[in-house]
Amino acid sequence: MTSSPYFLQRSQRMLTRNMTKAVRTNTSAPSAKQQTAAVLKQKAQQIVKAECDHDVNRSKILGERHHHSTKLKTAVSQAHQTQARPTEETGNVQVRPRRKSIKVEYDSTAGTRDKELQDSNNPQKSRWEPQDWIKQLDNIREMRKNKDAPVDQMGAGKCFDPRAAPQVIRYQVLISLMLSSQTKDEVTAAAMKKLQAHGLSVENIVQTDDKTLGELIYPVGFWKSKVKYMKQCSEILQKQYNGDIPDNVTDLVKLPGIGPKMAHLTMAIAWNTVSGIGVDTHVHRIANRLRWMKRETKTPEETRMGLEDWLPRDLWSEINWLLVGFGQQICQPVYPRCSDCLNRGICPSANLKKTKGR
Repeated sequence: MTSSPYFLQRSQRMLTRNMTKAVRTNTSAPSAKQQTAAVLKQKAQQIVKAECDHDVNRSKILGERHHHSTKLKTAVSQAHQTQARPTEETGNVQVRPRRKSIKVEYDSTAGTRDKELQDSNNPQKSRWEPQDWIKQLDNIREMRKNKDAPVDQMGAGKCFDPRAAPQVIRYQVLISLMLSSQTKDEVTAAAMKKLQAHGLSVENIVQTDDKTLGELIYPVGFWKSKVKYMKQCSEILQKQYNGDIPDNVTDLVKLPGIGPKMAHLTMAIAWNTVSGIGVDTHVHRIANRLRWMKRETKTPEETRMGLEDWLPRDLWSEINWLLVGFGQQICQPVYPRCSDCLNRGICPSANLKKTKGR
């Protein structure tokens, strides 16, 4: 209470008035009492000034602390607002930006098959196509114009008995494709002739024992497994399809020993319907050598999907026949005859050491 500025200033004023009165009443030389009073006055003034300076400094310190505390609170508040809701400055006013939807884009060379199909329906977007594929295909047609490859004489389209009933012809086409897997056309054709001599119909195969069937189809690849497939498949056809074969890919691939390639070729040969591209080892190998795939494929089924993504549908029916014969005569698995190929100047794999065995 005694150290407040108001009290000290009031005490100083009172002391000053008293000292002034004392000076006025005694104009003579200061006495010892007056000198003592002057000293006390000076000390009082010094004490008052010190107290005032102390209070002023204390007020400044408290004010600075309050100022810093306010700034700190403001900074923390702004930091929380910025972290919770990003803002952008517009003049002196902060405006909260509207949330924008994010559009995901994929690179054209690494998009999924579904996106490629979606883009194909948009006329403003161009579909991916291999370089020089039209010229390459024309050259293959030219090299295949004589139709003298094994597939032309002994393929699945030539192994059935044309004198048989349509239902039996379709069944024989299915069996010839089943036997052709991992087997040369010459071996498949020989087995088909023996089966036809025995009686190649659903009823006869169901009644034939496994040992006899094995002797008839030997030495086709995996002949023991194919004996079981033939019996099981024939029994299913007899019970569920009245001796005929399914007319769609979905049901065909459910039959024992029938895969996607065989199903699509069966639809094309037996039912005269283009349901997809039949891709065997020849088509798979050549499509990758010609870079007809966006990326190198590992299986024939991957190659089929890759080809169907860009190859015009009106070419699907001939692509298997063309490439199989081309692969049997020119673009062979080992030591391809690049020097005899019309595509040697535009084939990415021509004359490359990596072509061997690919």
